[in-house]
Amino acid sequence: MTAVHQPPYQQNQERRRPEPPRRRRLGRLLLIGGALFCALLVTGGAAAWKFGLLSDNGKPISFGRPGDRPDPLPGRPGVSMPKGPSADFVRASRLSDGTEIGRTTLVGAKSGFTGDVWVWVPKEYKDPRYARSAFPVLISLPGGRGYPKNYWMGTGLGLQKAVTDGVRNGSSLPFILVMPVLNPDKKFYYDGSDIPGQPRMGTWMAEDVPDFVKANFRTFESRDGWAFMGSSSGGFVALKQVMKHPERFKAVIASGPETAPDSPLWHGHRAAKDANNPELLARRLIETKGPDVYVAFQIGTRETGRDKLERFIRRYGHGPVHTRLQVIEDGEHNGKSYVRGMREGSLEWISRVLLAPTPDPVAATGHDAGPDV
Repeated sequence: MTAVHQPPYQQNQERRRPEPPRRRRLGRLLLIGGALFCALLVTGGAAAWKFGLLSDNGKPISFGRPGDRPDPLPGRPGVSMPKGPSADFVRASRLSDGTEIGRTTLVGAKSGFTGDVWVWVPKEYKDPRYARSAFPVLISLPGGRGYPKNYWMGTGLGLQKAVTDGVRNGSSLPFILVMPVLNPDKKFYYDGSDIPGQPRMGTWMAEDVPDFVKANFRTFESRDGWAFMGSSSGGFVALKQVMKHPERFKAVIASGPETAPDSPLWHGHRAAKDANNPELLARRLIETKGPDVYVAFQIGTRETGRDKLERFIRRYGHGPVHTRLQVIEDGEHNGKSYVRGMREGSLEWISRVLLAPTPDPVAATGHDAGPDV
């Protein structure tokens, strides 16, 4: 009789024997255990990444050291190159476009206060075409206590993305965002002021923070490249700084702010309080006829305070005090609503009154075409 040759896969099927029940149960347990392990690994990895355990947050970064860049382009006045002392930054987060938010601790030489400052620079800042150009600065202040963090330093509210998108569509300048802590502790609001007997937060905000920025970044020498942005209590401080120091800062976006000091620490210091009152400071600007300042108020339709801002505009929004009100439909008293308002008009408005960076014709064309006009 001729033998019948079976294909190998049939031979293997015939040679298999039913697995004992115990072995089958063990196999199922191993499969289930493996699946659970993988799930835990993925979940734990995601959590670890969220909290920076697997990311490169906390590692040293550099935005460029003083002396790394050449002298300003001849014929282009007003560019202040960084001269140091240089700050040591660590990465706080990284955006999807590769830009980074850095954090450093600033010892205020003039105020005596020490606190953290976060900085983000747009990708244009590191573009060789702009290596000899200054960039406008937007000092961004949070609401609430603003200590020990400044909530604009995170990416969740979308402030950095709003600037990036605005640069792309031509509605925003490529701002350097500087995000200092607002208060020296969680106890009180200090109104960004030098309240007698308290930490000198007015000097910190108006002098130490700008000095730090000038030491580490390419900025404009004139006030035309300097502005504030703030929400809630940070909006008040931002408004007050521009009204009190119009020779240093030209514009502000103030979202949901008070328009008069309200810290409980002013008790017994009436003269100092009046010297930090945006309403009285605006009146003085009008009486002395300048310099011109630009105020973009923002308010959501689902929060209170609109009448207060409209009253400020009626009383003080003339002469050298240029004002506008961005009403945010369905907006609430929070950062997300205020960033939406910036996208809808405030960012474009403030960009029109500040200086823009200009590219280096040598880097752009390969030959020196002379100074930009």
